[in-house]
Amino acid sequence: MKILSLFVSLLLLASATAVAGGEEAEAPKTVMTEPETLLFADDFGTDVLTEGPWRHVYSDSKVENGELVAAQAPDADHGAVLERLADFRDVVIRFSFQFDGSTRFNVPIDDKQYKESHAGHICRLSITPTSIFLGDDKEGVMRNDIFAMRRSGDPADKKKADALLEGRNMSIPVKLEKGAWHAITLEILGDEMLVSLDDEPIGYLQSSGIAHETKTDFGFTVNGRFVRFDNVAAWTAVAAPDWEKRRAEVLTSLR
Repeated sequence: MKILSLFVSLLLLASATAVAGGEEAEAPKTVMTEPETLLFADDFGTDVLTEGPWRHVYSDSKVENGELVAAQAPDADHGAVLERLADFRDVVIRFSFQFDGSTRFNVPIDDKQYKESHAGHICRLSITPTSIFLGDDKEGVMRNDIFAMRRSGDPADKKKADALLEGRNMSIPVKLEKGAWHAITLEILGDEMLVSLDDEPIGYLQSSGIAHETKTDFGFTVNGRFVRFDNVAAWTAVAAPDWEKRRAEVLTSLR
């Protein structure tokens, strides 16, 4: 039995390493969750865009000096999309970034099989030098009916859409200098999202669409040129044992 137990343990360890692309990542400091199983870790020591596992379109991106340098293609009418497949529900995502010319990027989390929102968008994080935004896409701006209303050109439709968006997003003011590196930790647990900047919790959103059970990919959408990324990793997550008791205290500290 001991030999069988050891074999199973080694098999699980090998599987986890394979999922992580042969790389390791130190679990980040978290607030409402505990990281569990490493889904992947990329430090961009290899060209993940030409050799896999990242897919990119509308993109003039490259891997350079151990960094993912993301850039929108000059002739593209859409931000550069860089995606990595991963199946999860509750998750911790950690990455470092540097604005190097671009002034905006999104971190969309999608379910490619879900047809009731535009492009299967479920939720997102958006970052500019002056704001960090959390959004429920599934029941918010990307829900098919709301998406259509906001683009109809009819002021009455826009008013209806705005009413439906109440409570589906939130924005936090920040000041991020060009050329400075920062770290983001994004936690998703059920219908809650929490974001930390440089290990300090700064924003929280609770909205029903976030709880969508099947999420199939994560990535970056970069407008303009350039944003640099490094040390991107994701873990499945479970609730921190004391989160229910600490939630009110944490939310008060964010206001």
